[in-house]
Amino acid sequence: MFLLMLRQSFFRGRRRKLLATSTIILAASLITALMTISIDVGDKMSREMKSYGANLNLVPKSENLPLEIGGVDYNPLKGEVFLEEQDLGKMKEIFWHNNIAGYAPFLKVPAKLEGKGGAAVPIIGTYFSRLVKFAGNEEFRTGVREINPFWRVKGNWPDDSKTDEVLAGATLARKLGLKVGDRLTVRYALAPTQPEAVTVAGILSTGGAEESALVAPLALAQRIYGHTGKVQSVSVSALTVPEDRLSRKARHGADALDSLEYDRWYCTAYVSSIAHQLEEAIPSAAARPIWQVAASEGTVVNKIQLLMVVVTIAAFIASGLGISSLMVTTIMERSREIGLMKALGAADWEVYLLFLSESALVGLIGGLIGCGAGALLAQLIGLSIFGATVSFHLIVIPVNVVISILIALAGSLVPSRLITRLFPAEVLHGRK
Repeated sequence: MFLLMLRQSFFRGRRRKLLATSTIILAASLITALMTISIDVGDKMSREMKSYGANLNLVPKSENLPLEIGGVDYNPLKGEVFLEEQDLGKMKEIFWHNNIAGYAPFLKVPAKLEGKGGAAVPIIGTYFSRLVKFAGNEEFRTGVREINPFWRVKGNWPDDSKTDEVLAGATLARKLGLKVGDRLTVRYALAPTQPEAVTVAGILSTGGAEESALVAPLALAQRIYGHTGKVQSVSVSALTVPEDRLSRKARHGADALDSLEYDRWYCTAYVSSIAHQLEEAIPSAAARPIWQVAASEGTVVNKIQLLMVVVTIAAFIASGLGISSLMVTTIMERSREIGLMKALGAADWEVYLLFLSESALVGLIGGLIGCGAGALLAQLIGLSIFGATVSFHLIVIPVNVVISILIALAGSLVPSRLITRLFPAEVLHGRK
């Protein structure tokens, strides 16, 4: 009987039901879009932040000793201890191996030019865009072109498979009058070695120290230096989650965590936990997180998520007020019907249940339609902000439907109290 009454009641006043449903759809679509983006914003922002460079730096353990006084590094082993190039593939074997977006090893060589007044010119060896193998036959393309997309080259990038092409830093090119296509002869500056003939393939602009050097394929720098298979440091770009209380506590060392905290920290892609796993994979290396990048990423993501929460609450309140206004009008229009039900023996709570059930049904329909509209809106926002679509998670549907029903019920709860003030004798005789 109740379901029959609900069905008949629901299809009365269709115009107001349509307005109420539209209100819920608007709120639900906005909440769905914000929830979808909020869930995916961490990964999207992490990838966007990767365009600003690496967030981890690997160096030999001996260089991690704090021997800097007054801004001067007195470490006698600095530049004399190396990492093995063949060990770098182990980075793709850690627990968070899929989060290693790329890396680039570096070897800085003191060199000088033959001609050009015998100018002293540092040579920085690295990977530009190299295909490396790891864990059997799996391949992975990495290098400065992947982890430093802000590097700009006027001309062509050198080929990693060749050892006769280099990039000239923009500052060095201006100082020595170098241009694309120039032939240079370089040799190791600290000992007599065989000179190497190279061609300037392009002019490099980075805004960093690379602009005052020649940037060459790693194999060429190793040959000039006489240290085949060695690197001095490795810049690593890893996809991480924002820092929180647990990760900040772990900065003091893994020993500061209890067993449960350690397990949670180790199995979460914090920059500190990835650094710890890299040190486990390469025991001779010390991983230094670049906290400025990690902290900036966390700050931006947290502020975006806070903004989304505020907008969601505002949508909840605004939609609830709209539903409340419509419900007041509906109750006043149907006052004679309510009076008749009471005269026939219906209790207040039964009338409450009928109207609240109508509201819940409106919330359910509006929530489901709003999920579809919100999913489409999330894709449009993702394309406009990140240049890519966002992933839609199924958990959003039940959560959004529940929120939509709560909006409808919250907006109906206060107006429904008017039912208790309607007396059958008054409304049936038109006195109210």
